[in-house]
Parts: sequence; structure tokens; C-alpha cells
Amino acid sequence: MLIFIEPESEKPIYQQIRDQIVEGIARGELPPGTGLPSIRQLAADFGINLHTVNKAYELLEREGFLQVRRKTGAVVQPRGRLAEDWEARLRTLLAEALAQGLPAEEILVRCQRVLATLTDHEQPDR
Repeated sequence: MLIFIEPESEKPIYQQIRDQIVEGIARGELPPGTGLPSIRQLAADFGINLHTVNKAYELLEREGFLQVRRKTGAVVQPRGRLAEDWEARLRTLLAEALAQGLPAEEILVRCQRVLATLTDHEQPDR
């Protein structure tokens, strides 16, 4: 799995790293047990501060997606539980779309399209 950083994005770099790792886990590109690059290595690869990568890894560990150990490094280990605020975050995203004038039907179509991009790996060949 490749991670792409957009330095000019309004989204903080640690959040970009976090989001892409979560999407990689969801798509099956990062199955449980997969080792991730060390904090130092990923920081060096992107030419960013190691504290930025550390913040992303700590967030992923706190949210239950990774285990971070000194000897083995960061390993994908989803704990199979949703963050308590997941539904609240979803409600806010849906409210933003509605507040911007998107019809509910269009929001559902877009949600289904995004979900399909994350779950296509689970579908048998058509």
C-alpha cells in the first residue's frame, strides 16, 4: 500500500497518514499482522518530522487499529470495535452535506459509491 502526502492540503499530515492507513485496512491491503514502517523510516521517506508520524501511529493505536511495540514496531491489529463517537462523526458529515444543499438521495448514492470502493475486495469476481 502506498501512502500519499499532500503538504499543501488543509488536512494535517498526521491525519492524512492515519486516514490512508485506516482505508488500507478497510480495503484489505493491510491485513492483521502486517508490519508498518517504523516511525523514523516513514518520517525519513516523506521528509517530515518524526513526531508527525508518531502522532498518527498513536492515534491509530488509541483507536484500536494498530499495536505499537518497541521491539516489533507498528503492526496492524484491529480490535473489532468502533470508536464511541463514530455515529456522531457520521451525523456531522451527513449534516454538512445537507447544509451544503446536497439532496438526501445524492448523499446516499455517494455513500454507497465510497463504501463500494472499500469493499470491492470482498466481492467475488463478477
